[in-house]
Amino acid sequence: MTKISKRNKSIEELIDSKKEYDLSEAVAILKKVPPVAFDQTVEIAMKLDLEQTSTPIRGTVSLPNGTGKTVRVAVFCKGDLEKEAQEAGADFVGSDELLEKVSTGWCDFDVAVTTPDMMKDLARFGKVLGPRGLMPNPKSGTVTQEIGKTVKELKGGKIEFRMDKQSGIKAPVGKISFDDEAIVENIKVFISTVMHSNPKLQKIQHTKSIAISSTMGPGLKLDKGQFKLSKN
Repeated sequence: MTKISKRNKSIEELIDSKKEYDLSEAVAILKKVPPVAFDQTVEIAMKLDLEQTSTPIRGTVSLPNGTGKTVRVAVFCKGDLEKEAQEAGADFVGSDELLEKVSTGWCDFDVAVTTPDMMKDLARFGKVLGPRGLMPNPKSGTVTQEIGKTVKELKGGKIEFRMDKQSGIKAPVGKISFDDEAIVENIKVFISTVMHSNPKLQKIQHTKSIAISSTMGPGLKLDKGQFKLSKN
């Protein structure tokens, strides 16, 4: 018979697997779970009832309290925009020399931003950047002339979301060390942004389930009804 660890036993005593929780209650429970040696990421998972849709669910959201993660931004641009990117806090900035590094397989960054005129050069490295989810895309706002603004938003907590082949959307929405209110606010903004990204999603019945979890903690189902969009 498998022995249940003390930590797992504590988790089992905290949660009701059949219950759909109020958001604030769910966050409070996650924070009561016995801690581990690192600051866990709080994640959200939405399962959508849109298997037949031909319209991809994709967009960006600026979390008001950030993700708690240091985002490394690489900017591919030329001229005066290089200085703008540096002043905005970009970690790597350049044109030909940066492209040369990517050609060797270097991808030591989390997000790539580029100007439209350099997109054709970056496109050559689709096999390197694509599988890692690092290829800039106009829909995510990472192909732009507004370099400074975009870098600041990414550094401040702007993230991309997209529906996978199983009609699911997953994303980080903070750290377990955040105040309860900060996590709750991030989650509400995330869900509202996803629901507003497609007309079908504005009816709550098109969302099968919503759950939150921490890296080493349990998953907690949320009551979908609390996220109904206002008709006003």
